[in-house]
Amino acid sequence: MPRSSQVTVWVGWVWFAGVVLLTVGFFNAISGLVAVFSPNSLVGVTDEGIVVLDVSTWGWIHLVIGVLLVLTAFALFAGKGWARMVAIVLVVLNALAQFTTLQVTPWWSLVTIVLDIFVLWALVVHGDEAERAAH
Repeated sequence: MPRSSQVTVWVGWVWFAGVVLLTVGFFNAISGLVAVFSPNSLVGVTDEGIVVLDVSTWGWIHLVIGVLLVLTAFALFAGKGWARMVAIVLVVLNALAQFTTLQVTPWWSLVTIVLDIFVLWALVVHGDEAERAAH
C-alpha cells in the first residue's frame, strides 16, 4: 500500500532519533577516549575460566562508533537519504557494543540499548517522512 506523500507529526520522532544519535554518539566518543587513554584491563572470573578485557580496545570501538553516530546525526538532520540506512546499521552496532559491556557499565548500557530501540523504531517506521520534510 503506498504511503501518503504528506508529512505528519510523526516526523518529530525522527528528529528525536537524530538528537539521541547525536547525544549517544557524543557520550560514546567521550567514554571511548577515556578508555583509550586508560592503562587498565578488566579481569573477570567465570565458570569457563578467566576473562581479560582490554579497556583500550573497548575504548577504540566506542570512540569510532560514537564519531560515526555524531556525523550520521548531522546528515540525518540535513535530510540525506543515505543517513537513515547508515544510522540504522550504526544503531544496531552500538546496541551490540553496549551489550558486550553490560557487565562493566550496566546502567549506561541498558539506557543506551533502550534509546537505540526507540531510534530504530523512529527511523524504520517514520524515516521517510523526515526525508520528505527536508526537501
